Amino acid sequence: MKEALEQENASRESRWPWTWLWMLSDQLHWSFVYSVISVYGICQGLACGVTEVASNFYWKDVQKLQPSQAQFYDGMTWIPWIVKPVWGLLTDVVPVRGYRRRPYFILAGAIGILSTLTLSLPSMLPITFAVVAMTLQSAGTAISDVTVDALVVQNSITHPSLSSDMQSLCSFCESIGGLVGYAISGLLVQKMGSQGVLGLLSIPSAVVFSVGVVLKETHIKDFSYNQVHEKFLQAGKSMWSALKCPEVWRPCLYMYLSLALSLDISVGMFYWYCEPIAGPKFSEGFIGLIYSIGSIGTLLAALLYQSKLKNHPFRSLLLWGQILTSMSGMLDLLFVLRLNLNLHIPDHLFGVIDSGITKFVGNLKWMPLMVLSCKLCPPGVEGTFFALLMSIDNAGFLSSSWAGGLLLNLLKVTREEFGNLWIAVLIRNVSRLLPLGFLFLVPNEDQDFVLLPPEIVVEISECVKDNKQNDIELASCKEHSQIPVLVGEDSELVSLIQKT
Repeated sequence: MKEALEQENASRESRWPWTWLWMLSDQLHWSFVYSVISVYGICQGLACGVTEVASNFYWKDVQKLQPSQAQFYDGMTWIPWIVKPVWGLLTDVVPVRGYRRRPYFILAGAIGILSTLTLSLPSMLPITFAVVAMTLQSAGTAISDVTVDALVVQNSITHPSLSSDMQSLCSFCESIGGLVGYAISGLLVQKMGSQGVLGLLSIPSAVVFSVGVVLKETHIKDFSYNQVHEKFLQAGKSMWSALKCPEVWRPCLYMYLSLALSLDISVGMFYWYCEPIAGPKFSEGFIGLIYSIGSIGTLLAALLYQSKLKNHPFRSLLLWGQILTSMSGMLDLLFVLRLNLNLHIPDHLFGVIDSGITKFVGNLKWMPLMVLSCKLCPPGVEGTFFALLMSIDNAGFLSSSWAGGLLLNLLKVTREEFGNLWIAVLIRNVSRLLPLGFLFLVPNEDQDFVLLPPEIVVEISECVKDNKQNDIELASCKEHSQIPVLVGEDSELVSLIQKT
């Protein structure tokens, strides 16, 4: 039996991509493959890459905002991701007309279509309506992300031999989509304007909407909505039992602080990129190219981590991750002070190098946090708890963005005045070293060490049994821990470290 599986996996790896996709479609149904390509490849990959560039130009050229204002409003789009556990619980325990996934894809697509078309209106929207539309677009992406994650893990339970193939499909689609999205984003803005590009993003949302129409899903008959309240209470009780454990809340606090204390002034740097006098005056097309190069740096960091760094202790990786992040930020300082010209390095070349190195180092810092999050998830509610941990990270990003906007405002960095931008960059680089003072919150253990104490595992497992979740199956997550993990049909299970 084992030899047969190995032969099957070997033959699968040798197939051409189209044959591989055909095999997944045959085993899991074509609508599932279509949903992964639509959400990961088109919505999260391509559309998010285009959105990042188009939204920056929208705040700058259409709304005429100052960098600090744009930084603040851009941070508000993180709010739907902070409440990600809510979306996960809804799609898991609240079916609509007998379906758990299809209605939420339709909702996500409808929200995305409405918000992007609103942003593309010829007349300039009041800033309040523009922020609401941007936030709704982000909410549509967050809902579709949670829903497709639940589909992936659901199929991983029923088809365990294909779990690695599904994770590879998700990663491949998102990577390729992101590269293409960033590469074409600047050219699209140059040809159509930021409002036209945002309107064009209604097409990816329509694709997500179509997933809800064609997805093959089992219809649930005679569902009792009285169960919803009990399941929400059970999930909350289980997560609180885990959060009050020092082995859990201490790393969670560090994850938030490490992100919140690393001030984000990226919008200020974007404004400076476009400045013809004080800055290098990059075109829209070249700014898109810079972001795409940064995306390649992210992929290279993932490969390095997987091949060389995954067996090192958490604390040492996070230590060097913070130090390297601060050091890589000095490239921005050299750039803003125009010292690259003294080194005879052209602005365009230095911008590409800066983006690639910054994203490369940033992902090296991010991946240990993802692995740490996986290790902190208790059995029975691992999916929802992982979404909670990601919400904590997103809250850190939001705090970082707003603090960075405040810093730009205090230093009077405006659309025309960038004289103090180098001070903002220097303060940001120093702030990236502040989390080093909180490294004691992180366990000094190898990444294959079991972090959750046995009593927490037993307590939460008993809590799950007490709530009569008869649909729980036992599965072992060999890649993430040595403790067997209880996997429930009603748990929002996300693709943990494989997704990264």
